[in-house]
Amino acid sequence: MSYQALARKWRPRTFAEVIGQDHVVSALRNALASERVHHAYLFTGTRGVGKTTLARIFARALNCENGVGAEPCGECAACVGISQGNYIDLIEVDAASRTKVDDTRELLENVQYAPTVGRFKIYLIDEVHMLSTHSFNALLKTLEEPPAHVKFLLATTDPQKLPATILSRCIQFNLKSLDIPMLRDHLGGILDAESVPFDAEALSVLARSADGSVRDALSLTDQAIAHGNGEVRAEPVRAMLGMIDDRFALELLEAVCQRDGAAVLSTVSAMAERAVNFRAALDDVLSSLHNAALHHVDPVALDWKGVDSESAARVAELADPELLQLLYQVALLGKRDLPLAPDGRTGFEMALLRMALFQPQASEGAGSAVPPTAVRGGAPAGSTSRQKAGDRRPVAVAPATNTDAKPYPVAEEPGLDTARKSVADTTPRDANPGAAENGRKPRGDAPVNGAVQAEVPDWNGFVASQGLNGLARELVMNMVADGFEGGTLQLVLDATSRHLFSDDRLKRIERQCSRHFGRELRLAVTIRELEGEAVETPAMQRERERIQRQKNAEKAFQEDPNVRELMDRFDARIVPDSIRPGTD
Repeated sequence: MSYQALARKWRPRTFAEVIGQDHVVSALRNALASERVHHAYLFTGTRGVGKTTLARIFARALNCENGVGAEPCGECAACVGISQGNYIDLIEVDAASRTKVDDTRELLENVQYAPTVGRFKIYLIDEVHMLSTHSFNALLKTLEEPPAHVKFLLATTDPQKLPATILSRCIQFNLKSLDIPMLRDHLGGILDAESVPFDAEALSVLARSADGSVRDALSLTDQAIAHGNGEVRAEPVRAMLGMIDDRFALELLEAVCQRDGAAVLSTVSAMAERAVNFRAALDDVLSSLHNAALHHVDPVALDWKGVDSESAARVAELADPELLQLLYQVALLGKRDLPLAPDGRTGFEMALLRMALFQPQASEGAGSAVPPTAVRGGAPAGSTSRQKAGDRRPVAVAPATNTDAKPYPVAEEPGLDTARKSVADTTPRDANPGAAENGRKPRGDAPVNGAVQAEVPDWNGFVASQGLNGLARELVMNMVADGFEGGTLQLVLDATSRHLFSDDRLKRIERQCSRHFGRELRLAVTIRELEGEAVETPAMQRERERIQRQKNAEKAFQEDPNVRELMDRFDARIVPDSIRPGTD
């Protein structure tokens, strides 16, 4: 049983073998080549990134029998002794176990004596931040002015705990955590050399779990080899780490976005049968939400994570960026509360149910046919200040193809409310007295072009009850039905809202429309200016009703006897635009 762990067997022995720390390696090489070697170096960074390894390589370069240089031979007595940990002139100290001032004084008693066999006497103090305050004080003078034959190499994972007096006496190198693609490639090269079969997905899972640490990645790989009976495959690795399958994460998020609590519980039950770690499962859900949010902004941003962009795109289709941010925040709070739950499954289920059921639901006064969408930082869709647009080109869009349409640039705007309110549109538009004074003919779903279509789907009813959110909902609010033929619903988009149009949003609306009407529908969109035409989009109707409510409120306020009395008695006047209609 002479097996050596991968983390020890593949520990770098030369600067060329160190990965991910080029900025440190380059500085050390230059210092050795120019013989400008400082007397004290401090290596900082998280666990397993190469602090002690670099210190040992640097010690070999200083004491190599072939001379000081950036390429130690690795074969002389000094190089072999340092590699095996038995070189007499390399004094390695674990500060965590020698924190007392007496230990430090004992260590420094022999500083003035020349090295026994090597060129330099090197003190390598690991986790130096664990030393006591008195120990640091005892070290200060020697660290500042050591004998010419002494070099100090310090390493720590927590440099903030070091006194400023220590930091000022050292040259400090900050080692960085390795990114996932680099760790994955490194593991692949090692497993190839070890003749261990593997798949790329398994290496990505291991690299993500290592959290930037090479040592952790190799230790997990050792465990995965044992768990997989000599192979490293994705499913055994996920089971070993207690992670959920990507399928479960997608099913959970689909159920959450559809507000289907029963589907959430069913998926959690299936996960429980596999004995998953629910804390790790919640981490996977958070990671999926993060990937989807990045995909909305820039899919290329996912490269550093080494994730499957296709799975991120599928999650991104489920929710707009603002809803993803809300779900992420709820899941994050659920992770914080997980240790307080009676058990992991209970905490996980409650976190997912909160994500599903605590999504915002916009609402308006009773009898409102169209739920409002609140937009921060700009005028609502359908505002009376509308830009003129002369583009009357028709744009036809099918689910898989885009004929003449060109996606318009869309500025994703945060803060859009989610509307999932089902309201029956029982009030005929013809009965609305406010339509005539705006110069528009109130309409239900009669075609814009005047053609008689007996089976035009009720677009206003769909708008009132659909579960779309964000910019997709704004898009449907600014369209009207124009006709229906051969399973294709003709729509007209107001040209002033053309910036809302995109292929992805139209496909989402098409899927929602098909589910709402219970049959497969295709949508074709024509963009043109509707201002002045005898039609109004749901957004126009909402704005007209808002204006009418404002006028009614102003009239009622001005005619109030108490208000009139105040104005007559005190010569008062009403501040313009200060009257707001009630919400009841």
